[in-house]
Amino acid sequence: MRKRIRVGGTLAEAAKRVAIAWNRASRGERVTTTDTVTFVSWSALASVMTERRYELLRHLHHHPARSIRGLARELGRDYKRVHQDVAALSQIGLVEHDGEALRADYGEIRTVISM
Repeated sequence: MRKRIRVGGTLAEAAKRVAIAWNRASRGERVTTTDTVTFVSWSALASVMTERRYELLRHLHHHPARSIRGLARELGRDYKRVHQDVAALSQIGLVEHDGEALRADYGEIRTVISM
């Protein structure tokens, strides 16, 4: 699965993308699953996607963690900060918890910045 981050754009544009995918799927056409997170501005994205959080995502991609405490230990970071990072990344769908482990099971994140 792919994750896409969009910066800028309008709700109408997002609705149009959903409608196009829906119509293609209803006609039986192949539709690639893409999970999209939209931020209203570059500063909104930058406040969530820090260097440390990117490092955390890369680590989880290769090494799912059973707990935040274990993840903090593996990263050599403070539990409280890692907990905050996991909460922020989970809220936007970049970290998932399947009941057994924290994961980042996608192969890439694409960022689109509207001008």
